[in-house]
Amino acid sequence: MEGYDYYSNSSTNMLRTTLSQIPSRVGPQIDYMLSSSVLARRWPRSLSVSWHSTAAEQKQEVKLPPLPVPPLQSTLQKLLKTAKPHLSSSELCDTIKAIEDFGKKGGIGEELQARLENRANTKRNWLEDWWLACSYLGYRSPVVVHSSPGLVFPLQKFNDVNDRLLYAARTIVGALNYKLMIDNGKIPQDKQGNNPLDMIQYSRIFGVNRAPDMPLDRLRFADPNCPPKHITVVHNNQFFKVPVFNERGQVLDETQLLFMLKNVIDNSKTPGPPVGILTSAPRDDWSKAYKELSCINNGVNKKSIEEIESSLFVLALDQKNPEMPVSMDKRTVAALQMLHGLGSFCNSGNRWFDKTIQFIVGTHGEVGLCYEHSPAEGQPVAVMMDFILKHISSCKNEFVKEVTCPRPEPLPFVLNNTLECAIKDASRQIDSLIADVDMKAYSFKGYGKDFPKQNKMSPDSFIQMAMQLAFYRIHGVPAATYETASTRMFLGGRTETIRSCSEESTLFCKTMLDNCASIDDKFKSLKTAVNAHRAYTMEASKGLGVDRHLFGLKLIAQEANMDLPALYSDPGYTRSARMRISSSQVAASVEAVMCYGPLVPDGYACCYNPLPQQMMFAICAMNQCPETSAETYANALESSLLDMQKVVSSCSNLQSKL
Repeated sequence: MEGYDYYSNSSTNMLRTTLSQIPSRVGPQIDYMLSSSVLARRWPRSLSVSWHSTAAEQKQEVKLPPLPVPPLQSTLQKLLKTAKPHLSSSELCDTIKAIEDFGKKGGIGEELQARLENRANTKRNWLEDWWLACSYLGYRSPVVVHSSPGLVFPLQKFNDVNDRLLYAARTIVGALNYKLMIDNGKIPQDKQGNNPLDMIQYSRIFGVNRAPDMPLDRLRFADPNCPPKHITVVHNNQFFKVPVFNERGQVLDETQLLFMLKNVIDNSKTPGPPVGILTSAPRDDWSKAYKELSCINNGVNKKSIEEIESSLFVLALDQKNPEMPVSMDKRTVAALQMLHGLGSFCNSGNRWFDKTIQFIVGTHGEVGLCYEHSPAEGQPVAVMMDFILKHISSCKNEFVKEVTCPRPEPLPFVLNNTLECAIKDASRQIDSLIADVDMKAYSFKGYGKDFPKQNKMSPDSFIQMAMQLAFYRIHGVPAATYETASTRMFLGGRTETIRSCSEESTLFCKTMLDNCASIDDKFKSLKTAVNAHRAYTMEASKGLGVDRHLFGLKLIAQEANMDLPALYSDPGYTRSARMRISSSQVAASVEAVMCYGPLVPDGYACCYNPLPQQMMFAICAMNQCPETSAETYANALESSLLDMQKVVSSCSNLQSKL
């Protein structure tokens, strides 16, 4: 396989970053990571990362502009505004001084800005390789929970094993048909308003694998000159190579795939060693075990690894889940199953967490996927899911006859004492992490995105304000909040941070909880907060946010071996970048929701899918923090959404009578 490598070049610069004090989920975690004053790891000066994927990438039909470097003063003013809710009066004065010192004429900020602008003039995207290295490939914690999201598909009802395997076969066919559309450039052009978006992430979903290495992992793509024609199926911890194309390059039909899946089940009735659980370990631990696994047994293990890594995707056929608490509903169990597999005693070893796409089919209708986040954001994956589910719903049940089809090829592993110890360590660590995860996945039935739209408010901004109010109800303070904004209108664009917590959102929360405030005051504060969030969202999607720009200036300083500017240790920066809510809207057309872990131990993750008449939420907290609870936050969020509905409806009714 080919793909990302790190390579030596005397002209490349040194990257230094904090990898010992990092929060949870990759992507937004870099914002908090870079606020730490401890630079615990130094990467070699000769180390650099760049895209040179040899995957068959969808051609851009349109020319896209480069990611801009925002004006320095504009970023500093946004920083000040978003820092205010988290500061006392005296602290605010100190932050104002730190910002003024950093941005003064002829000062350090202007020097760093000039250097960053020079970098932007020599790169197709000034952020891309830095972001990939720092936020993904250099991230050394486990990808499970912290980085790789789970995606829960609509729950199914399987009457028997055949039902389950038929669903799995149809999932395979739908995914392969989608891949062929990507290869042939048939995916409709995504747009944000009238602006076309970068489509390259669609080409980085299939046949991609993140291989462990030190100090950076390697993102590998299949060779387009010899494209893979197989997937990996794992059942009972045993891996199989399953061909999915015939000799004419056509996708095998669901009947052929069904018989091959039955063959896999028949040939893996007893559990194999949970080799896959190694992929859940901290990346340095997995890197060491990976080298050991690859070099023993006369290349048999190495061949198995290569077949898994080069496959188009993984399909995990899980064993029955253990008995769960009565209070835990099926959707929440499914979310946990997609996110981490529920433990070494269950299905966490029935995984290969390095693969970009890993479909999961449980025994009792729990279906979905887990995806490794490095090459793509959530929306292309959600679009793929919609396509697959439409394919499945269009299939007709027909009488199945015996068919001729290839036989799945077992991918065996042989272990030594070192690897057996590594598996025990990985099992212990994943079980400890899983015990810390507090999840609640559910559907809010009160109303959906149509309600705020009908009242001329952005549904996303409306939901974000409900999340702010829910946190304020519980904790009595505003929550610095990360929300994902897409920057795909630029070449190679990924994300920017929407800082959802603002002066306007804080005033809204206080007004809503003030028993003396009138309905009109509450409505006005809601409307103002929603509009302020919408305005920041538009700026962030244009690449004009705070966090990526300050990240770039910080790395420029580090590359030049300059002292870290005092701004980066100021409470206004550190507190506003310590995101106690990590959120993202991943829209889909069905009752599906994505889930992931929070950024900080005393925070929440909240992913949502707003449908016309309902809203899907997945909320995650960590049990280690006694102050947070996914259930408590979910209840507070529901109360907030209903209270906001009452306020809006009351004002709408009043206005209609005038």
